[in-house]
Amino acid sequence: MAYYSDYAVRLVNTEEPARNKDSLTSVDAVRELFGGNKSAARRATDADVTRFRSVRARLRAVFEAADGGEEVQAVDLLNSLLLEFPVSPQVSGHEHRDEDDRPLWHMHLADHPSNATAGYAAIASMGLAFHLTEYGVDRLGLCQAAPCRNAYLDTSTNRSRRYCSDRCATRANVAAYRARKRLETERSESTGLTDETTQDAK
Repeated sequence: MAYYSDYAVRLVNTEEPARNKDSLTSVDAVRELFGGNKSAARRATDADVTRFRSVRARLRAVFEAADGGEEVQAVDLLNSLLLEFPVSPQVSGHEHRDEDDRPLWHMHLADHPSNATAGYAAIASMGLAFHLTEYGVDRLGLCQAAPCRNAYLDTSTNRSRRYCSDRCATRANVAAYRARKRLETERSESTGLTDETTQDAK
């Protein structure tokens, strides 16, 4: 069930507040979030754009609280979503079959019957809850490669993840390396000036 948490990350990362970017601007963008769940995607309407943005803000607040070490606040925020958007679990087998063409039964968090937003929010919230209880609140993070603040789920063995992607990790490492080299150069130049001043004084 924890893999449903990807729904939460996918939605949160449609917005980059620090860059003033938002890709959730149309019903087509909403439908893309459902991935292969075509039946749920078809239910999305123009009204869902605003609704999805509202849910996105609440999910980001969960990640922000967790990233800031506010575990109780993160859990409270997530619980409010779970209460508002309950899931309807069902045993499903229509998507996958074995070699004898028999259904491969599995648990499925069924889409909410009322609207696309409610269905997506229910799945995203429950998935995030499973991940949180399985790995810990501190495994919900926001990228440390400024200005990026994309959400990520840390599944590393030593709780060491700090970036949302390899690209951001590389960018941060390059920036840190350049900063160190710049500091070394400044120190070297400062030492040189000090030596010259000392020699002139003699």
